[in-house]
Amino acid sequence: MMEYTSLPINTQNQVLPRPGFLEIENLVKSYPTPDKDNFVVLDRVNLTIGEDEYISVIGHSGCGKSTLLKIVAGLEKATSGSVRLDGKEIRQPGAERMMVFQNYSLLPWLTVRENIRLAVDEVLKNANRSEKISIVNQHLAMVNLTAAADKYPDEISGGMKQRVGIARALAIRPKMLLMDEPFGALDALTRGKLQRQVLDIWENNRQAVMMITHDVDEAIYMSDRIVLMTNGPAANIGEILEVPFEHPRDRAAMRNSKEYFELRNHALNFLDRYFAQDE
Repeated sequence: MMEYTSLPINTQNQVLPRPGFLEIENLVKSYPTPDKDNFVVLDRVNLTIGEDEYISVIGHSGCGKSTLLKIVAGLEKATSGSVRLDGKEIRQPGAERMMVFQNYSLLPWLTVRENIRLAVDEVLKNANRSEKISIVNQHLAMVNLTAAADKYPDEISGGMKQRVGIARALAIRPKMLLMDEPFGALDALTRGKLQRQVLDIWENNRQAVMMITHDVDEAIYMSDRIVLMTNGPAANIGEILEVPFEHPRDRAAMRNSKEYFELRNHALNFLDRYFAQDE
């Protein structure tokens, strides 16, 4: 008997009620076009995320998943609807929401330590010098980069650069971590190792996470729920899958289970179905 729960979305795109830390309600994002008809990217998206929940969003290219993440980050504005974090409307970027990008976004003239310290200085203004040093050192150790602290970005690998970005995001103690395909630029071996490190960090320091990915296996391994997006334009949430595996997770044991096989096939069949419709 299948143990995961699939939450289908009806024609009004209403998800089943659940307590929310992040609350997205009837979100629409559209852009004006020369012929005066709006190009609708996201159409009536409704989603809630708990304060210590790890959510992955998957869909084909052009389904608006990165746009959704940017709206939650405050980097773009919704055309209509609302996005609230801890009861407060999101209208602009804020330190309570930190982004981790696929392309690392490190300042090349600063060392690993200085890239993290810059964020700490900017956000934790009330911390004294010794507190800031302690926070930076703690997060360097958290991502196993203490030995590389004084290297510059061009002196370290892609996986290490991404760990700097994650440490920098976590060092300012955000309420929510937003990740846009954070492992997409890495080779398979490095990607697997970094997935495990990020999951270890999250399992020991729970917070809300929203991650964009194209990788179904990555989503199952890391997430509590998987949000499957329909194709754009006018994309919305087609289905939400509950991942049945407890934390901490054993990747090998999961992949040998019937539940993993069935959940993976369910997600892939959903994506294949929309790919076929697009064709």
